[in-house]
Amino acid sequence: MLETKDVLFGWDATPGIVAVEFVEPGQVEVFLRQADGKTLSQVEPLRPFLWTGVPIPGAEALQGGEDLGHLLTFEDWTGFQDSRNSLKAANAPCFAFGDPIQHYLTASGRTFFKGMTFEDLRRMQIDIETDSTEGFGFSNAARDSLTAIAVADSSGWEDIFVIDAAKEGSEKEALEWLTRLIAERDPDVLEGHNIFRFDLPFLMARAKKHKVKLTWGRGGQTLKARSSRLQIAEKTIQYPKATVYGRHVVDTYLLAQFYDVSSRELESFGLKAVAQHFGLAEEDRVILKGEEIQDAWKNDPEAFRTYALQDVRETRALSATLSRSYFVQAGIFPYGYQDVIVRGNATKIDTLFLRTYLHERHSLPQPPEARSFEGGSTDVFITGVLQDVWHCDVTSLYPSVMLSFGLTPPNDGLGIFRNLLADLRSFRLKAKEEMKAAPTAADRSRLDALQSTFKILINSFYGYLGFSQGHFADFEVAAEITRQGRAILHQMVDWLKERGAAIIEIDTDGIYFQPPAGATMAGLDEELSKVLPAGIEVEFDKMYRAMFSYKAKNYALLDLEGKLHIKGAALKSRGMEPYLRDYLQELLQLLLESRIDDASALRDRYAVAITERQWPIERLAKTEALQDSLANYQKKITASSRNRSAAFELALKSGRAYQAGDQVTYYITGVKKKVTAYDHARFTVDWNPESRDENTAYYLAKLDDLAGKFAEFLKVNTAQQDLFA
Repeated sequence: MLETKDVLFGWDATPGIVAVEFVEPGQVEVFLRQADGKTLSQVEPLRPFLWTGVPIPGAEALQGGEDLGHLLTFEDWTGFQDSRNSLKAANAPCFAFGDPIQHYLTASGRTFFKGMTFEDLRRMQIDIETDSTEGFGFSNAARDSLTAIAVADSSGWEDIFVIDAAKEGSEKEALEWLTRLIAERDPDVLEGHNIFRFDLPFLMARAKKHKVKLTWGRGGQTLKARSSRLQIAEKTIQYPKATVYGRHVVDTYLLAQFYDVSSRELESFGLKAVAQHFGLAEEDRVILKGEEIQDAWKNDPEAFRTYALQDVRETRALSATLSRSYFVQAGIFPYGYQDVIVRGNATKIDTLFLRTYLHERHSLPQPPEARSFEGGSTDVFITGVLQDVWHCDVTSLYPSVMLSFGLTPPNDGLGIFRNLLADLRSFRLKAKEEMKAAPTAADRSRLDALQSTFKILINSFYGYLGFSQGHFADFEVAAEITRQGRAILHQMVDWLKERGAAIIEIDTDGIYFQPPAGATMAGLDEELSKVLPAGIEVEFDKMYRAMFSYKAKNYALLDLEGKLHIKGAALKSRGMEPYLRDYLQELLQLLLESRIDDASALRDRYAVAITERQWPIERLAKTEALQDSLANYQKKITASSRNRSAAFELALKSGRAYQAGDQVTYYITGVKKKVTAYDHARFTVDWNPESRDENTAYYLAKLDDLAGKFAEFLKVNTAQQDLFA
């Protein structure tokens, strides 16, 4: 039987690998951290490979009888590319990785950071401040200069170079200073917040102007960048992907967005907002905006230095908060640390299969043809405000169903899927137990990163089955898993109803309900566990003072401490203007606290603030991410294949080189409540508080539209009042 540890972490136990780089035409340079802290390198041969269904000369026949039953291995990258292109041109079945580093790691069984803790990783943070030409609301490297470069690293060290505007060559000195520091301190990772789309392009442009080579790589190679695109949930982000030879580049701006895919907690992805959310901001945090930064550079050097250094400290703390799971993943998957962050979970699961099937010389199946199937169970039985609400769910519903009912891919000839899933669940439970007993904060942090990574992997196995590019994906099995999951949830619902519970909502793997009279959580847990299938564990885990049930997957909960929890885009949408999000949050809090009179008066209070222009424009302004390039937007407008957008139209008028994923913040002018937004939009930075021109009628109409959707819940009848009591 295959060792799960080898399947998960690779069979080569070489410790301290911190980077691997491709050396043309057929070698890799491996950088290793030694016990004495020094970083050494060794050059090794690269043997690229591909799987094919064609028994061509020189191909190795593989066991198992699957479609891709032959393996070709090559002496160098050029030979591999030529052969792969020939097979594709002939429409011959084949599969290969496109990244030479993935070839090396997969074939060698090596992974990064073995024997290292996250604290052993040398992480350097970079943050720049820039000037801005008067009349522009943003910096442009073609006309504006750097004003400071702040740096820090994971040892606690920090420094700053403030450019002297009166000294010729000061900016060039700053660029040379940074390059020298990177060589001296030899970080494994360069980190920054929005470093891909702002800091590094700006630094590269200014370095080009001053004829400074940014030789940041190990061995003196220059910083490089190429255009890339990244999908995070529903958002497409276009960015210049930077590469530094022998090092990794990590952008905490992207880490925050990956975090928010599941949490949906962040109101903004800006550094200061994210740091504030995680409690990382210093108590005496200096806040400077726009022109205030340039003014401080010229007139208040102490505040300016503090501001810049606090930026880089927050980046360091934020990365330490959000990077640990990816550090663990780099020790599992055959990807570099920088790449493992941006790969999808299903793609990463596939690499575990491919690495082991290659090692065992077993043939591969082709990915299946995609088809649709019914998903999890979501349903709403009662809407409105309800008091005394409990929640129960099935622990790891889909993984439990897979293991309990033996629902795994039938073409997994090596039996990896089931064994790995079962062992991962055991590994996670062990890590959680050890975390509770860990003697130090560092040990607890390490074990927490480990168990959270295992949780991600466990929950990704079901998604992998419905992944059309997964070699062991199986849509029939995925459909059966969701069918069994729905059956278990409905069995739980029927059981609770028989005992007098009022079912409010089913949400995939959990149930919200009002409990039967005299029930206890422990009692319900014990009784229900007896009637569920073996291997299915239920947990009655939360009590709430009240719940606002709106529609499927959209509800608000008031916990026993009085804290509000909101789920669903209809109740918590980043697409809303801030004042509307604030209104909805206040309304829900008041409804759940049964303060109906206050809730009814809330609309009027907001209306007064709008009509009397009491708020700063930021509360009314809307922020939108550009989901396409400006060029593509213009093409679609010309072809009448999309409507005009205020954000895109403003971006075009600005003359700035906006990219897909960039954000635009604007407000609406005019006097009528119905106006064409793209004709009446202005950048928020252009708003003049001395001559306010926001369209109060427009914003009041949007408030009334939102308030109208919840008007029915402000009418409390006698039965509801009895229920509240």
